Amino acid sequence: MIRYALVCNRSHNFESWFQDSAAYDKQSKRGLVSCPHCGSSKVEKAIMAPRLASSEQREAPAEMPPAAAAAEEKTPVAMVSPQEHEFRKKLKELRDHLTKNADHVGPKFPEEARKMHYGEIEHRSIYGEASPDDAKALAEEGIEFHPLPVLPDDRN
Repeated sequence: MIRYALVCNRSHNFESWFQDSAAYDKQSKRGLVSCPHCGSSKVEKAIMAPRLASSEQREAPAEMPPAAAAAEEKTPVAMVSPQEHEFRKKLKELRDHLTKNADHVGPKFPEEARKMHYGEIEHRSIYGEASPDDAKALAEEGIEFHPLPVLPDDRN
């Protein structure tokens, strides 16, 4: 297992564990690594200081680098009941169904959704990315869309 310090495009720092670097690369490429603070899938590895093992105990440095400080932040956690586990399973099935049966249009989602809404292109199922401002504008135009469910398990 490998732990990465990560940062999203909105400068939120967080960390996540991956089986290996290839697992991180694969999940990141598929947009499955997202910020737990804002949900953004535009995530990069942050600079991390190497962790060296030694036989001597060393004192912690007076100042921690930003990536290490982010690792010290506490994250909300919860125990999940069997009903909640079943609900999460259904949400995952829903998301998997949507992504399997729709075209991924990436950052062109707002543009494609508008073209379909206004009859410029044939309606089809699509998914992609939209900024909060784009989502607000689409909603104000009466364009119906729904965020894909993202579960904490998908971030690890």
